[in-house]
Amino acid sequence: MNRSRRGSRLCGCLAVVILALVAAHSRAAAPQTPVCEKIVLNGEVNAGQEWKAAFGQGWVFRVLPIQPGQTGYSGWDLVVDREQAAGYPDALLAATPPYNSINEREVGTTFRLRAQDVIGWNPRSFRFLTNPDDFRVSQKLFPVLVATRQGTQAPAANSAQGMAIERQLKINGQSSPGQFRILDARLAPGVSDAAPYAENWALASPRTPHKFESSSAGKSTALGEMHWIRFSVTLWLPGAWKTPQELHAQKTPCSE
Repeated sequence: MNRSRRGSRLCGCLAVVILALVAAHSRAAAPQTPVCEKIVLNGEVNAGQEWKAAFGQGWVFRVLPIQPGQTGYSGWDLVVDREQAAGYPDALLAATPPYNSINEREVGTTFRLRAQDVIGWNPRSFRFLTNPDDFRVSQKLFPVLVATRQGTQAPAANSAQGMAIERQLKINGQSSPGQFRILDARLAPGVSDAAPYAENWALASPRTPHKFESSSAGKSTALGEMHWIRFSVTLWLPGAWKTPQELHAQKTPCSE
């Protein structure tokens, strides 16, 4: 009888151990959701001016004015760079294709966007590099990638193009996500019709708080002008990121 009871207790203990091992294996086999350091930067910027904020480990987020040139562009480029600017392309442009085409990093009247279309394209998502070595490699690959997009490379360079694209895709797979949201804006609206690809943004523009103003030239223009924006920037940084304390980083699942 005692032997029977001991056998029962032994079987019970073995069952508990087996169940614990199965549970542990299930937890190990289940994919783990990556954890990031999430930070939110808030700012505002006037036309022709720059805004910037350091977010740790020698990196800076910049909102740079787009050079007007002969086409009368207005607005800003979103840029991630080293504290000592490392040149072109920056770490956001390198990780956010398409290149030489309409792109979420340009918050301005480029590629036939009117000022009201700009605020309708809201929020904007982008990727950016945080590894300095990957950044340096991407800067070297960029001329080949741009030439591929423009179709200016000779046929003999196809293998080099393919290798550059493959390597950049691998680097971009290690990049971090970010989001730029316009919270308020002042602008002079453009009087041209919306480009076909911008019609949905034109319809969405009333959802972004804004105020219409007169053009700086005193007369209406086809694309209009961006005069001022207030915005928030959300960055999902690697989990081990050394974030400045004043940025109040939060541990959170990484955004896709």
